[in-house]
Amino acid sequence: MSVTLNPYLNFRDGTRDVMTFYASVFGGDLTVTTFAEAGGMGLDEAEQHKVMHSQIVTGTGLTLMAADLPASMEVSANGTVSLSGDDEPTLRGYWDGLTDGGSVTVPLEKAPWGDTFGMCTDRFGVGWMVNILGGS
Repeated sequence: MSVTLNPYLNFRDGTRDVMTFYASVFGGDLTVTTFAEAGGMGLDEAEQHKVMHSQIVTGTGLTLMAADLPASMEVSANGTVSLSGDDEPTLRGYWDGLTDGGSVTVPLEKAPWGDTFGMCTDRFGVGWMVNILGGS
């Protein structure tokens, strides 16, 4: 038996661009399904182009999902997504990708608890934390 926790981000529109960007940062396979491709889901014609579901799955086990919410649904805050581990080159690469066009809240540097830690907001307004275990 296993359990997996996957972040699922919601946007009003633009999810295809967001997930294309994340695929460029994390790699992996991106799948995108629009409301039209899923049978319309009872939405107005003007929203059929929106992304009903998208997903990136990487070879390293990362899964990230996102969707465009129809006008009838409220977009809530996405919170912060955390990446952590001991693969410093990979995590630094993710950091570099996520901060490109975004803003750094806490620089990626040695933290008081001994790890390397940083916080940023990417170009789409999603918050990220990166923690490199025992990083230099």
